[in-house]
Amino acid sequence: MMTISEEYVREFAEKGLRLDKRKADEFRNVEIETGIIKSAEGSAQVRLGNTTVIAGVKMSVGEPFSDKPDEGVLMVGAELTPIADPDFEPGPPGIQSIEVARVVDRTIRESKMIDVKALKINDEAVWIVNVDLHVMNFDGNLIDAGNLAAVAALATAKMPKYEDGKVNYDERSGALPVTTMPISVTTVKINGMLIVDPTKEEENAADARLTVSVKNGGNVCSLQKGGVEGFTVEELHKALQLAGDKQENLRAALK
Repeated sequence: MMTISEEYVREFAEKGLRLDKRKADEFRNVEIETGIIKSAEGSAQVRLGNTTVIAGVKMSVGEPFSDKPDEGVLMVGAELTPIADPDFEPGPPGIQSIEVARVVDRTIRESKMIDVKALKINDEAVWIVNVDLHVMNFDGNLIDAGNLAAVAALATAKMPKYEDGKVNYDERSGALPVTTMPISVTTVKINGMLIVDPTKEEENAADARLTVSVKNGGNVCSLQKGGVEGFTVEELHKALQLAGDKQENLRAALK
């Protein structure tokens, strides 16, 4: 059952309007700060309107996966707790946190942002890169905010030294092997209106959601569909166009 505010969102969308008076293709203000966690190899905080996400990168050395012996390991996790929103529950990761982590992971992995082959140390050891997303405040669009935080943290991360079979976290050996900076742009459909960067109320009132992730140069590297309804061919083309246009602004904020 929808709340009164969500019903208003749908009524406004039917008229081509948004409650916060933004244009359909307008993102909220973006603020990115890096190096906020001194104990992490890389970190970043992203404020997207009233949504705040912190990303931390920690590295360790372990064995490679048996099916990918020449590659390092990249893993992304997301934590959504009641401190960020009363609708989030404590305990094991829920569906929303799993989806956010998987979409951000896929964006980074499919874009080949990190040259995982360069993370190989020898035949028995590789670098394992863990990216942890912590939501501090939630007002919609966790995927785009989480992606920006993860990419900023990875792009500024410094690898610890590995000597004589041990990791020395007190010294750094250089940056991660970054090849590109993937950006995700999430569009939702509400009563036939397509809008980017949805708030929490807009997400709850939406019929469908599409996240488009784009590499440097504008090439699409991944898609994620959400919601119960679908998109027409024309709407899909429009969502792709919005992603191509808006990723430039987000990339500028990232730099």
